[in-house]
Amino acid sequence: MINPVIASKLQQVRERIAGAALRSGRDPAEIELVAVSKTYPPELIREASESGQEIFGESRIQEAILKIPLLPARLRWHFIGHLQSNKVRKILPLFELIHGVDKLGTARDIDRIGAELGLFPRVLLEVNVSGEGSKQGFEPQNLEAIIGDLLTMPRLQVEGLMTMAPLSAEAEFSRRYFSGLRELRDRLAKQTGIPLSALSMGMSGDFEVAVEEGATLCRVGSAIFG
Repeated sequence: MINPVIASKLQQVRERIAGAALRSGRDPAEIELVAVSKTYPPELIREASESGQEIFGESRIQEAILKIPLLPARLRWHFIGHLQSNKVRKILPLFELIHGVDKLGTARDIDRIGAELGLFPRVLLEVNVSGEGSKQGFEPQNLEAIIGDLLTMPRLQVEGLMTMAPLSAEAEFSRRYFSGLRELRDRLAKQTGIPLSALSMGMSGDFEVAVEEGATLCRVGSAIFG
C-alpha cells in the first residue's frame, strides 16, 4: 500500500534534486537518490518502494541482514556506514555499492574476499575533505599518493568518491566541502585516466547544494522517513 506521506516527501525530494540539477546545468537523470533506511522498519521501506524508490542505504550490518530478506528482491542496497574489515564477508553479497571505504587495508580485504566469493565489489572512497578528527576517510593528499594502489587491485571496482560535510544549520556552509571533493576527483581522474564519475555527497540538510556541486548520489533519510 502506498503511504501518502512518504510518497509526498519522496516527490518533494526528487523535485528539489531536479531543481538543483537544472540550476547548475545538469540533467536530473544523472543523480540517484539513496533513501537512508537505517533504523526504519521494513514496512516503511516497502511503502517507499511502492512509491517508486529503488535504492536504500543501510549502515548497520546486523539490522540489514534481518531486513533485506523481508523486502522485494528488486530493491537495490547501498552500504553507507563505516565498514570494519571483519564485516566485509557479510556485506559483499548484500550490497551493490559500498560508500565508505576509508583505509587501504579495508580495500585490500574487500578485494581479497571479493575474489574468494567470486564478486567484483563496487566501492566509493571516503575522503575527509573537512579534516575533522571525528570523521573517517582518506586525507586528500594521502589519497592522491595511493590511488594507484587502489586502482590496480584486480577485484575492487573504484567508481568514485564520497564525503560528509561538517554539521551545520546552513546548507551553504557545505558547498566548499562538496566542491573540494569534486575538484579532488577531477585531479585524480586526470592523474589516473579513470573517470571516477560517482560522487556521493549531500544529506537531508544540504543535498541541493551537493547536486549543484556535482553529486551523483544523495543520501537522504529524515527528509523522507523522519
